Amino acid sequence: MQNILSALNESQLEAVKKIDDPVLILAGAGSGKTKTITSRLAYLVGVVGIDPANTLTLTFTNKAANEMRERALSLLRSADLKIIYPPLLCTFHKFGLLFLKFYINRLGRKNNFIVIDSDDKKRILKSFEIEMPTSVVSNEISRYKNSFITPDLAKEQAEGKHYEIIASLYERYEAYLLQNNLVDFDDLLTLTYKILDEDQELCEEISNRYQYIMVDEYQDTNDLQYRLLKKLCYAHSNICVVGDDDQSIYGWRGANIKNILEFSQMFDNTTIIKLEYNYRSTDEILRAANDLIEHNRSRLGKVLKSTKGKGKAVQFMESSDENQEASAVALRVRQLIDSGVNPKEIAILYRINALSRSLEEGLNRMRIPFKMVGGVKFYERAEIKDLISYLRIVINPHDDFSLLRVINRPKRGLGKVTLDKIAYLANTAKLSVYDFMRQNADVLRDTVSKKSYEKLMEFLDGVESIMAISNNSSYDLIDEIERIFGIRQYYKELPDSVERILNIDEFFGLFRDYIKQNPEATIDLFLNEIALQSEQDQIGGDSINIMSVHASKGLEFEYLFVIGLEEGFFPLIGESNDIEEERRLGYVAITRAKKELTLSCSESRFYKGKRTDLTKSRFLNEAGVCGGGLILEKSSEFKKGDLIKHKIFGIGRVTEVTRVKKECKLRINFGGDKRDILSTFVEKI
Repeated sequence: MQNILSALNESQLEAVKKIDDPVLILAGAGSGKTKTITSRLAYLVGVVGIDPANTLTLTFTNKAANEMRERALSLLRSADLKIIYPPLLCTFHKFGLLFLKFYINRLGRKNNFIVIDSDDKKRILKSFEIEMPTSVVSNEISRYKNSFITPDLAKEQAEGKHYEIIASLYERYEAYLLQNNLVDFDDLLTLTYKILDEDQELCEEISNRYQYIMVDEYQDTNDLQYRLLKKLCYAHSNICVVGDDDQSIYGWRGANIKNILEFSQMFDNTTIIKLEYNYRSTDEILRAANDLIEHNRSRLGKVLKSTKGKGKAVQFMESSDENQEASAVALRVRQLIDSGVNPKEIAILYRINALSRSLEEGLNRMRIPFKMVGGVKFYERAEIKDLISYLRIVINPHDDFSLLRVINRPKRGLGKVTLDKIAYLANTAKLSVYDFMRQNADVLRDTVSKKSYEKLMEFLDGVESIMAISNNSSYDLIDEIERIFGIRQYYKELPDSVERILNIDEFFGLFRDYIKQNPEATIDLFLNEIALQSEQDQIGGDSINIMSVHASKGLEFEYLFVIGLEEGFFPLIGESNDIEEERRLGYVAITRAKKELTLSCSESRFYKGKRTDLTKSRFLNEAGVCGGGLILEKSSEFKKGDLIKHKIFGIGRVTEVTRVKKECKLRINFGGDKRDILSTFVEKI
């Protein structure tokens, strides 16, 4: 064990040896977090002599759990320590499963329950013949469960038709699970917490069993996981959590950054240990990361220090538009590969998925094979396939494949059984679905409801109207498709609308730009062009990686490009977006780079369906990469967290907003000097 401990730096060693009372290990990116956790577990068992059965280490993925378990056991074996049975090291949900197998009977349920996966969950929801994407309903039900919202409460809180429908489906879904003795992924934690919360004696027994608890990636825990940990610490306070508040990027998924920021208030006598030596990136890369994240106010604070040396300066690339950007990045990637760099060591990141479209096309033109990690290629996304199908119908209404894809999107009250019947009748009559519906109105009227029949007639009339328009003008076609069929509006009303609308706007802009550049082009030429651009089967060899910043968490690459660094794209700005979480995303992106980092922006992009001039991201300025990036806005609307400028006091951050009659009064923090100032005397940055 002495050899194992000698391999740790001073902070890591302190974290390993501090075994009593709450411990928060602030582990910066690339600071040897896994090494510290596994060494601490080996120290507890191999030196202190803690029974492995009295330890519990919780992670978020099976991959992380398996890696940590193997590394901890390897450390113990290398110290010639024989372990009869390994310590319990698993995901939160695996722990919940093990617990429920023993104690679910306390809820009056049998312990021979079956755990269903996400596909099973969607199939159950689909059997209810719902008229919205099952993934949307599934995600909302998951959110309800993790927020302790019962079906009754969901119905009570529902705002708008869509949420009323989801709440009703939630009630039916829960009844189905109970009737069939099924447990879904979220139940593994919600039911575990429910049992511990209702049985104090059992709670104390379980807490005494697991006297030493460790939690990985603590910044990603949600309210439910925090409450569960409090129950597990009912009889003691020996909890050690490891995480990085600067890498908390899953607020939209329910993660609560307060769990790590306020850990010392939630658990008394907490010791905070910072791991600041970075073993991944060069000093130049870390300087940019440190400079950027320093602009956040809600953080515990640490500074990453490189063990790799100075390295190459962070590169800045500015292009006139997204096509030039894609070509410039692809050229640089080609040069790296030709110089002998392994493609697997190259990655390109973006904040929003819509930006992948031009990037994919640029890489294809340069014949560079790429792998999209954790995402769907632009032309394979459901909303883009819908738009392409509508354009195909305009060219050829007898394209049954395309017509059947969108005949009920937006919804026209047609279930799968009805659509299958229409397709069968058309096939029997040896007609296309379009011709069958036009030529057999009486049969169609008997096949579907009166309301659906009227909707189908509207659909056919709409198709014919657009066909007539397409003969005269291609440029306005996409607007007419939206006006008549409302595809954008359909997706806008769904809970997961933001990314989909950005993708639709990107496609609208792409179509207009293509027609503008090729005035004589027909729709079929446009469709053939994008079919070629999106086809990558002919490209072989090792692949580079392209992905969203969210998908890159936990990964690292020798050569990294981050594109789309403009205001509105990165950071993404909107009511639901937290600028500090956006900045943490920027920090995560930068710290994926090991050797060389290139940050890229464009002067213009398609934005909300039209070409728009853009401003450099404030993050470029904050990271010290280039000047500019801060914008003064004339706005009467202010919210907590806004950065403002006052002509006397300078730049400050809004901490509170109150109304005084028609005036807006702001509480502003000017570097520690807090003042109340009327909004008309400041400008938003």
